[in-house]
Amino acid sequence: MKHNLKTILSTVSTFKKNGDKSKQVKKRILYNQAPIGGLHINYFWLTFIAMPFIEYAAIFNPVVFPMLGIAQAVVFFIIFLSIVMILIFALYAFNNRVVIDGIKSSFEEYFPGVDVKLILTSSHSPYADFFKAYSLIAGDDLSDEELHEKMKEAMKKMEDENSELLEAMNRSRA
Repeated sequence: MKHNLKTILSTVSTFKKNGDKSKQVKKRILYNQAPIGGLHINYFWLTFIAMPFIEYAAIFNPVVFPMLGIAQAVVFFIIFLSIVMILIFALYAFNNRVVIDGIKSSFEEYFPGVDVKLILTSSHSPYADFFKAYSLIAGDDLSDEELHEKMKEAMKKMEDENSELLEAMNRSRA
């Protein structure tokens, strides 16, 4: 399924209008599936926050607690809480993988030869300033074509500024 550029960018970033245009767009930690037909990010946050409380209610209720006793209840809570933390990490990784897989083909149509993971990485990449460039034009209410052209220009500028890094990355792939 083909997604437009604004949809692609809304899955991996948030926009909040403020006085400093370079800080209007921030990269999401947990990507949003809603723009590409999945669950909204709020459902994931609600699940993450509710899990420890649900576990607490399941262990320390009037039926289970007398059967376990205080020591076993605390041990069970700690053990299950670590399982919940692992489950939260797994859901986080699965959600982000689903979003990346959903936007990858559309992103490659807009920016051929550029891997979407290079845009989203936290480490240094030739496209580290992608979200800064997007932030400067995000509030301008541009059409998808205008946005694509401006982002293409910004990507070209980033490639020129980081040509040595890009060449080294291409050499290591070959």
